[in-house]
Amino acid sequence: MVNTNRTISRREMLGALGATGVTALAGCSGGSDDTNTADGTTTGESGTGSDSVTAAWVYISEVGDLGWSHAHDEGRKAVDKKYDWLETEYTEAVAPEDSGRVFEQYAQGDADIVFGTTFNYQDPMFNIAEQYPDTYFEHATGYRTRENMGRYMGRIYQPRYLAGQAAGMVTENNTIGYVAAFPIPEVIRSINAMALGARSVNPDATFKIRWVNAWFDPQTSKQAANALIDDGCDVISQEQDSPAPVKAANEADVWASGYNAPMGEFGGDNYLISPVWNWEEVYDPTISAVRDGTWESDAFWGGMETNLPTLDEWGPEVPQEVKDTVAETEEKIVNGEIDVWAGSMFEDKSDEFLFQEMNSFVDAVDAEISE
Repeated sequence: MVNTNRTISRREMLGALGATGVTALAGCSGGSDDTNTADGTTTGESGTGSDSVTAAWVYISEVGDLGWSHAHDEGRKAVDKKYDWLETEYTEAVAPEDSGRVFEQYAQGDADIVFGTTFNYQDPMFNIAEQYPDTYFEHATGYRTRENMGRYMGRIYQPRYLAGQAAGMVTENNTIGYVAAFPIPEVIRSINAMALGARSVNPDATFKIRWVNAWFDPQTSKQAANALIDDGCDVISQEQDSPAPVKAANEADVWASGYNAPMGEFGGDNYLISPVWNWEEVYDPTISAVRDGTWESDAFWGGMETNLPTLDEWGPEVPQEVKDTVAETEEKIVNGEIDVWAGSMFEDKSDEFLFQEMNSFVDAVDAEISE
């Protein structure tokens, strides 16, 4: 798999994409053990100086879920370890209706920048940011910004396309299952990309969807995966914050593709591959920009060339032909030779449409938005 082996700043990426409202990011650090604070947050004990930075993260689920929050916290720990001038704090398992209170606590405290890491935190953060103009805020996956509030996301649809190619090549009955969270553009975009990837190598591949209506619900996710398997799916994929669907697939002896973080240990010989996140590639330059005084609000959406969205390692039994096909396509995506949406109903659609307006499926997907 292709790896650029360097951190690309948001300024570089936005310049390459022709975007406006640029923000320079850089690096952060800590090198510390985590300790719990009195209010339930956790603080990294880092060395600080006159130009130190305190950064806080708010997570929708527990960081041990091996999913979305886990991946973000791996990014936090990476920058905390890297810099002796950075102190990091976090609060986990925060419901969206409680997030405004937590954002405000950090803004009233010593946080220089606060990261909200789920879509449903967007409006609470937007409101709190207006009240605390001297604190920087960053929101993951959303579309609203302020002068002191930026947004960030990665083009995970690119590694989704690649995982789709792998699924399309290993399926024997051309039916791939997808355990999905909510019917919002972020999820619909990933499903469509994976379906297009599968169809690029297997014109007969189809996708069946089960909506869980939750980001983290292991029991319901496992039930959904089993229902898809009972319905004839011999590859299971997911948009969930736990490895439950991967476990279910392994128990049923069918292929599985996870999401967010490496999940090979749960898939055994049936593990295929997973689209995963390297959030350090965002947090490092963002926090450095705060320290350098160069932070600006922007809308960052980096692709695989930034190493933010990427792929996990292959499972132990994946055929070499699959690996070679995906590796060739990955290189072309990174080099800009392949557009995931080319030839589809979404060809030539704007980034704005792809990011927040996609609400229909390509032909390969058997699903309705109303489900």
